[in-house]
Amino acid sequence: MVYAVVRAGGRQEKIEVGSIVVLDRIKADKDGNVELVPVLLVDGDTITHDASALAKVKVTAEVVGDLRGP
Repeated sequence: MVYAVVRAGGRQEKIEVGSIVVLDRIKADKDGNVELVPVLLVDGDTITHDASALAKVKVTAEVVGDLRGP
């Protein structure tokens, strides 16, 4: 199982490939994509948390909707 913990909207969120998550206050590019900052990456038995190794990791997401609270 591959997943990442990313920093987004002032919080940390666990995300997986293909998952849908609700994030607060993120800015997407004109195509509706956003690059998230990974703080942890788990790929099977391999856990990566070293900042220099995570600098090489790219986590991108596609904005599928825009919500407003009350």
